[in-house]
Amino acid sequence: MMERLSTCLLVCSLATVPLVAAASQTTEGEVTAVASLDLERYAGQWYEIARLPNRFQRDCASDVTATYVLRDDGRIDVINSCRKADGESMGATGIARFASEDEPKSKLKVRFAPSFMSFLPFVWADYWVIDLAADYSYAVVGHPNRNYLWVLSRTPTMDDRLYEEITERFVAQGYDATRVVRTKQSPRD
Repeated sequence: MMERLSTCLLVCSLATVPLVAAASQTTEGEVTAVASLDLERYAGQWYEIARLPNRFQRDCASDVTATYVLRDDGRIDVINSCRKADGESMGATGIARFASEDEPKSKLKVRFAPSFMSFLPFVWADYWVIDLAADYSYAVVGHPNRNYLWVLSRTPTMDDRLYEEITERFVAQGYDATRVVRTKQSPRD
């Protein structure tokens, strides 16, 4: 019951992300998404290496993952999970779609609110892939208002030098690296 309540709170708080984002737009230069994204290569499991703190992940203490599954209708199932400080797992399932036909595939919209609310524009949050390894070994996802950022990797850890290089690139796009926190990942077998 508590896990269901936590998931509901996670989902409901995520639904408000676009409202908060619209209220805090910055006047700096625009955030740039990568030119192209091969969704088949992007699909699968990613480990969160770092993120800008946000309220819908406030209970996530470690082992944060995101799994993307391609659907037959062209959309993407989004399955987020993490471990809370007490060791309990929690997660949320959402759906992603292309932002528009005119935008690159690297600009997506994601919704964690219930499907009956999908007609409401404010339940869809921007999800832009702003940096991506040529071999799809890491990705950086951001929001154009710069209040949301995730550094993702196909492995639970990332070399510090590579992380610094990635950080330089997202800072060049106007993100505040001093606010970014590293994510604890438990050792894997």
